Amino acid sequence: MSLDDKAVKPHDRLAQALAPEMEAVNALIRERMASEHAPRIPEVTAHLVEAGGKRLRPMLTLAAAKLCGYDGPYHIHLAATVEFIHTATLLHDDVVDESAQRRGRPTANLLWDNKSSVLVGDYLFARAFQLMTAANDMQVLSILSNASAVIAEGEVLQLTAAQDLATSEDIYLNVIRGKTAALFAAATEVGGVLANAPKEQIDALRVYGDALGIAFQIADDLLDYSATLEAMGKNTGDDFRERKLTMPVIKAVALADAEERAFWQRTIEKGQQDDGDLEHAIALMTKHGTLNATRTAAVQWADKARDALQTLPDSSLRGMLDDIADYVVARLR
Repeated sequence: MSLDDKAVKPHDRLAQALAPEMEAVNALIRERMASEHAPRIPEVTAHLVEAGGKRLRPMLTLAAAKLCGYDGPYHIHLAATVEFIHTATLLHDDVVDESAQRRGRPTANLLWDNKSSVLVGDYLFARAFQLMTAANDMQVLSILSNASAVIAEGEVLQLTAAQDLATSEDIYLNVIRGKTAALFAAATEVGGVLANAPKEQIDALRVYGDALGIAFQIADDLLDYSATLEAMGKNTGDDFRERKLTMPVIKAVALADAEERAFWQRTIEKGQQDDGDLEHAIALMTKHGTLNATRTAAVQWADKARDALQTLPDSSLRGMLDDIADYVVARLR
């Protein structure tokens, strides 16, 4: 698969297959991000929503519902719900991380201010909860509300684990489950619930989304040390500069000798970073093989996602979901 050929990218094929539904989702998003009394809300929301994101999470909801035979209207509402939750977390994340770029563009907090980003994020969370009631399904409400709580919990855990060299891989996995995988898992699971699919299929969809989200985040964390600004939409080494303990660094710290540990303490724990430190960090990770080990971990999670799909009905949609799991890690090759 050529990653430069947009026509063969699986998320593009999925978008084409779901084009009428995604058009309805986008129309609903535009309708619900409006505000009669606070024009700042649609201004800030539009800056992020219209920034050219792949809309992968809402497409997962639509695909899961259709894969399980659903033909009603409420998968549109739940897909929009998932996108609103995702957008809200991005607005909050950029404030917490003091980020200046998102998808290659200035962040909302940079263009407006932190207060606007936080409050508009809160508004989008509220809109998400309004939307998720449309299906009038308590199990759907439970899944999406629980995911929202896990996302917030993961963000707080990341704050407490940040800059702490004692952070383990288990803690890191808990962080990225909250940061990314919880919403992926909820997005796919609610599609099956809405379709009234058998329990084993709903469970498989949840496992697929969880494993896909973990693979996706591990891959992003790895790419932070190797990808270009054009490919990532952010600067290489942002995680290092922000002193985030991601899997490649956690593995390198675990294998560090006394001199190397002193380097990690200075740059990550104390935040005293000098010119050349990023390059030295990458050299240490290369020396200990932690970049390759992280790549292997991402591939294993992607394989778990693909294995979960075997429980689901065989169709072109299932094939596209399989290809997406492969593509997430194909970026690392």
